[in-house]
Amino acid sequence: MTTEEQSSVLDLLNEVQRLIQREHSPDGYNIGVNIGEAGGQSRMHVHLHLIPRYVGDVSDSQWRY
Repeated sequence: MTTEEQSSVLDLLNEVQRLIQREHSPDGYNIGVNIGEAGGQSRMHVHLHLIPRYVGDVSDSQWRY
């Protein structure tokens, strides 16, 4: 993505986060982006996931690598 496109996506992400926060009041968020086949991307286009999270929604929310 161009710098301008990246900025627009970030602006949209922030707007959606505000809407979700207002309507659903999650405790936190995960943002998911898969880039490249090795990174789990199955369709070669740009998209991201904004995932609202709630305390206790999974048994262990810590990411480890």
